[in-house]
Amino acid sequence: MITNKRELQEYLEADRAALRIRRKRPPLFGREIWKFEISLRHYEYWINTGRGIIGRLGSAYWKFWNHRYSMKLGFYVPPNVCGKGLNIHHWGCLVINPNVRIGENCNIQQCVNIGQNYTADQVPTIGNNVYIGPGAKLFGKINIADGCAIGAGAVVNKSFNTPNMAIAGNPAREIGRRKEGLH
Repeated sequence: MITNKRELQEYLEADRAALRIRRKRPPLFGREIWKFEISLRHYEYWINTGRGIIGRLGSAYWKFWNHRYSMKLGFYVPPNVCGKGLNIHHWGCLVINPNVRIGENCNIQQCVNIGQNYTADQVPTIGNNVYIGPGAKLFGKINIADGCAIGAGAVVNKSFNTPNMAIAGNPAREIGRRKEGLH
């Protein structure tokens, strides 16, 4: 959760590094995913710290831009869900429940759905340095350990608490160990 300007800068820098972008500012045209992540982080900052009229104005401004990029890209990523170093690879269907908690340096592909099972408290908790492949579905009160890789099209409805596992299938199961240092 971003609670001050220093943390905002840390999140923005970590997201830029995760996206492997060298330039300091986004271009006028292109790099919409980076612009989405910038708007998400500023929106998080303003809803967490904004007080008074300036806070409401800042929050409304960044909410507008976040919503605009969300609609353009097909994303629904609520504020205060993802840790720093978020890496979204492609445009297209990405839905994350507002109660989900995702750790740092998460790498998410397209058409991923991370949601609840029956009640609002039955949502996944995802660790740091997790890769989520295209079309993966994660739901229910589950935990995904640090460093896991979830394969394309996997349906994950149970916890995987061993770090650095490769997970795939429907229903998901362990298929091996993930090599260290891969994102």
